[in-house]
Amino acid sequence: MKFFRFPESQFHPTSLDELLKRQLFWLMLLRIILYTLIALICFILLDDRFEAIIMPPSLLVLFTLIVYLSTIVSSFALLHTAGQYRHFGFIQTLFDVIFASMLIFLTGGSNSNFTSVYFFPIISGGLLIPLKGGLIGAAASTLCYAVILGLEHISFLPDYVLLSEIFKPTAIFNNIHSFATKGLSFFLAAFISALFGTMLRSTTRELSTTRHDFDRLSLLYKRIFDNIGTGILTIDRDGMIISANNATQPITGLPPEEIIGQLLGTVFPGIDLDSRSERNVCDFERADRQPIRLGYALTPLHGSLNNSRADNHLAEDDLTIITLKDIGEIERLENQMRQAEKLAAIGMMSASIAHEFRNPLAAISGSAQVLAEEFGKASTAQPQNYDLTKIILRESDRLADTITEFLKFARPENLKREWFMLDSCIRDILQVCRAGQNWPASCRVKVEVKPQFRIWGDEKQLFGVISQLIQNALSFCPRGKEQIEIRAAALSIDGKPVNLIKISDNGTGIAAADRRKIFEPFYTTRPDGTGLGLAIAHQVVDAHNGSIAVDRAELGGACFTLILPALPENGQ
Repeated sequence: MKFFRFPESQFHPTSLDELLKRQLFWLMLLRIILYTLIALICFILLDDRFEAIIMPPSLLVLFTLIVYLSTIVSSFALLHTAGQYRHFGFIQTLFDVIFASMLIFLTGGSNSNFTSVYFFPIISGGLLIPLKGGLIGAAASTLCYAVILGLEHISFLPDYVLLSEIFKPTAIFNNIHSFATKGLSFFLAAFISALFGTMLRSTTRELSTTRHDFDRLSLLYKRIFDNIGTGILTIDRDGMIISANNATQPITGLPPEEIIGQLLGTVFPGIDLDSRSERNVCDFERADRQPIRLGYALTPLHGSLNNSRADNHLAEDDLTIITLKDIGEIERLENQMRQAEKLAAIGMMSASIAHEFRNPLAAISGSAQVLAEEFGKASTAQPQNYDLTKIILRESDRLADTITEFLKFARPENLKREWFMLDSCIRDILQVCRAGQNWPASCRVKVEVKPQFRIWGDEKQLFGVISQLIQNALSFCPRGKEQIEIRAAALSIDGKPVNLIKISDNGTGIAAADRRKIFEPFYTTRPDGTGLGLAIAHQVVDAHNGSIAVDRAELGGACFTLILPALPENGQ
């Protein structure tokens, strides 16, 4: 436990008053040191081999204790003094003059070896309080020295001084000469100390102003550093992280204090410090095991502007600033922009494709139908002609459906929302599906939808979406064991009511790597697919302000989930 300690401001003054207070503490510390050394010297000079007038040991100890006690009392008084440091400095200067005069009086007056001690209060006074403090110290020292010379002239000195063989009375003219010489040197020392004191005070004032401005800038830069939205790291030449701002925590999931002090390669193994690219990207796993796409930029800061100097201590100041950003959302937006550009190009081509493809395709299909009728009525001598014609018709119909899907994707219809019963809509869809030639009799469809379950949306377009998902599920089910489940439920997500429609199958499922790609246009894993069915479904659901996702189904295959708003936007 610390019972006593100096205030921190004594070591780092922030104003002239704080500087003066610190100097006063140093003055009293130097006083203790000075008179301790004088006491030791006096004890050494007590030996008869030295020719010097010295106080008796008991008087010397008493004098030293008086100096110590007064200094300790002054120190405690200074600790509890607020302001008025100049007056306190004047008083301490006079104390030092008195102590020096007592020492000189008790050690022989003009014959004393300690006359130079007068310079301590003069110089210290000039440094503490420029000009006035030095002049007061010089004037007080000159006056006290004159009193000592006067007392010496009338032989008013201690008996041990008068009886000493070393003491020799001095003529009055010699005393006047000594007084004039000492007084002149005292005032000269006062002016010199005042000069240095003024320079010190001016320098302190400028440093105080500079430090205040620096502290303000440091606080401003720290606030910017801590509140900027981009993560900022600073590493040294060894790759050690020496600083990290607050924005690194939401990006990495790690508090800055856990990052600082670690090697960059340990925390961010994907960052390449040798990269010269303006835009760098790497995969990063957050503290919560969530993978993100991390964008970063490198900015080297060299400690020396003169790169030709191979100075080791300058090389140690070389730093690198690394800015971090979670660019997962940016990449998603870029993908959406590219998708939008692709769709815009498709839209521009759609009218031309409809005209250039449909008219020739209609002629081909019509001609093939006529040939099929003729070959069907003719003899069966060449049955391959009839089969080839049927292939032409089949592929023509398939191409026509592809063009229809393409145009539907490129130019989506406007929504016509209304309330409709989902159960009756699904039954109509299944009726149409079962009427198709490719629907297997072994397929089992389980529907768990309440009869009064209502949906707000465009029934025609959602009819196409659900139909597409059912057909898509059927194509991946095992032959002869097809199972499809359709469920619907109403619940709340983030406080908003929504309707969920789930379509599951017992097929092969969709790989995790393909779940994001399947909704992109023209991406398909089916040899006979166009890659537009799921893209159209996603487009329609998105237009309804909903979402569509795919996951693993309980049946073992894929489970597509449609999430649609349960209420109109106006709440009706």
